[in-house]
Amino acid sequence: MASNMPYLDAESVETKFYIEPDCIFLKDNFLTEAGLIENAAQSCGAIVAQSYAHRNENDEVIGRSIGFISAIKKITITDLPRVHEEITTKGKLLTRYDDENFSLCTMESNTFRNDELIVACTFNFLIQAINSSTSI
Repeated sequence: MASNMPYLDAESVETKFYIEPDCIFLKDNFLTEAGLIENAAQSCGAIVAQSYAHRNENDEVIGRSIGFISAIKKITITDLPRVHEEITTKGKLLTRYDDENFSLCTMESNTFRNDELIVACTFNFLIQAINSSTSI
């Protein structure tokens, strides 16, 4: 749920999401609370998920992961954006524990419409590597 990702490093991310009329998280032309949470989760998940991928000699991305929200520790939603608006989500990695094929982490996220903060949340995630023998 990101139209583009202008910034990503090992500890932070920024995504932009233009809300299209066919988005499955719309109700009465507004992005729902579930849609805002999904946007924040997918944005934040990219921070850790990138460590499970690499580029091969043909510059193709190899490696996949799947993330699960294990807890929403805090969330404040002050407004819902409309269809045809763009939101910007900024995520930050707070803590991370890595095992061989998964990571447990805590991240915070803030979503803005223009310069107005409309969502602030803190999540716990489980992010797991997926290989060809892993079934979901």
